[in-house]
Amino acid sequence: MASPGASMGLAWIGGWTAPDMPPGRERAGMSTHGPGAHREAGPASPGSSDRRMKAAVYTSYGPPHVIKITDVAQPVPKEDEVLIAVRAASVNPLDGLTAGKPYSLRIMTGLRRPKATRLGVDVAGVVAAAGRNATQFKPGDQVFGLCLANPHAPGAAAWAHSQGAFAEYACAPESVLASKPGNVTFEQAAATPVAAITALQGLRDAGRVQPGQKTLINGAAGGVGTFAVQIAKRLGAEVTGVCSSRNVDMVRSIGADRVIDYTQEDFTKSGQRYDVVFDCIGNHSLAACRRVLNHQGVYIGAGGPGSRWLLGLVARPIAIVVLSRFVSQDLAVFLAKPRREDLTYVRDLMAAGRVTPVIDRCYSLAQVAEAMRYQQAKHARGKVVISLGNTAASLTA
Repeated sequence: MASPGASMGLAWIGGWTAPDMPPGRERAGMSTHGPGAHREAGPASPGSSDRRMKAAVYTSYGPPHVIKITDVAQPVPKEDEVLIAVRAASVNPLDGLTAGKPYSLRIMTGLRRPKATRLGVDVAGVVAAAGRNATQFKPGDQVFGLCLANPHAPGAAAWAHSQGAFAEYACAPESVLASKPGNVTFEQAAATPVAAITALQGLRDAGRVQPGQKTLINGAAGGVGTFAVQIAKRLGAEVTGVCSSRNVDMVRSIGADRVIDYTQEDFTKSGQRYDVVFDCIGNHSLAACRRVLNHQGVYIGAGGPGSRWLLGLVARPIAIVVLSRFVSQDLAVFLAKPRREDLTYVRDLMAAGRVTPVIDRCYSLAQVAEAMRYQQAKHARGKVVISLGNTAASLTA
């Protein structure tokens, strides 16, 4: 019988349907900080106000240089959203859709030109205004989370439309925000949501990691991998991390019990067996990965090689789904779900000092294209962050 993870793999493949673009924002009332302050959005078009801001925008597909920093209308939060004065955001592979590859995804994102032109999902900042039905946060609150237009959509559609965290202001639904711990910076908070939620759900839910289990993290020095090492330790696992020579000490410092330098040793030929393999890279064949699994072991695919066409995107998930029907091991590929409770779980771990985001480099808003180039080179250790510092004007000032 196919594993639960296998069915999730099918959802991951089929989830890339072409959802409708999110409707224009209503000019809902917003509360702003200050005694009795309240304003209705002015005569601007739905979804924007007459205020202006700087934002990263791309209107054509291509390499990172197609991204421009331009002057755009400041967004207005919908009734269940808050407006955030952005202090930091982080770069994810999801933002690589600017390249328009694999070409098959243009069915969803736009065939010739992108339908959505804003970038950035991970966000951290200060609440500047709130929609009339937003009750969890008030202006002045420090928050972090996900700038998604429709986080409760099924499958990959939940991640399909960013609301643009690479900007001075961005809107986000309250349902995918959490309060920022006081002991982490805005940059650390912004580095967390997508990567940490992926690691948590992959290990705890898909991998069902139990205390004492031998767990291998392939790609332990990357954005997801650095969280995976720490979360696996919090779940009680005995953790082995796989990374390059320059990252061995860092991966060990965040909690790995053993570190394999892939330039010196191929973990698939070591003879060591694991209960769980969490694969953030997908650079070994499934047959090779199965060799290092125990008889009832679990393989979780959280990443894989790309392709310009559909085949490279779906070939590995299809192989996992098919193979899982014929072997005793549980082979799964999954897509993380935006969930506040998981964001809150990670927030509590950070507040207790049990998980610390790893940041490679910080860039300014003007350097978004450079940050994207660096992240896409796939040599970042931890996360790449866009830091706005105090450049975003605050409505609370």
